[in-house]
Amino acid sequence: MSRNALIIVDVQNDFCEGGALAVNGGNAVAGAIANHLNRIEAVDEAYDFVVTTQDWHIDPEGHFAEEPDFIDTWPVHCEAGTPGSWLHPVIEANATYIDARFFKGEYTAAYSGFEAKDEVGVLLGDWLREAGVDSVTVVGLATDYCVKATALSAVEEGFDAQVIWSLCAAVQPVKNGVKKELTHAGVEVHDIHS
Repeated sequence: MSRNALIIVDVQNDFCEGGALAVNGGNAVAGAIANHLNRIEAVDEAYDFVVTTQDWHIDPEGHFAEEPDFIDTWPVHCEAGTPGSWLHPVIEANATYIDARFFKGEYTAAYSGFEAKDEVGVLLGDWLREAGVDSVTVVGLATDYCVKATALSAVEEGFDAQVIWSLCAAVQPVKNGVKKELTHAGVEVHDIHS
């Protein structure tokens, strides 16, 4: 039996407007994802599983910089346990939908959700396989970094993968290259209307 999972990538306070490393449109994406969860539940089209990933930095060597280049180095963000690392309030308000939470980047840069582990140390990919998941839908922040890396990793790990474009926001507003890269790798990219 085929099972699917929604992966909500890094919709955290520090990546939304007002946060340490805000992505334009982050708050709107958080709201749109919450609406998506509520809409699919209302029409009985829920995913088999909903999981979240979060940057959870303790001492991510070389990831933070006083003068970041915004490519490989970044301002301090999502320090483990701080309000900036918490899920956006509208996502947290839908916590009853969340089956598991995965944390990444404690001591190194980590972009893909498949580098993330749950609180007992199980990697996302292993958790999904154990749950019988064979396809994933990826949404969240940011399209051109962690969403892209997570979707590409999903394909590399043998999952069918799709990205809902309208439930993502990017660091760089021009995302056409990302869309081409994803589709070339076998990720289905589509939109929904909120």
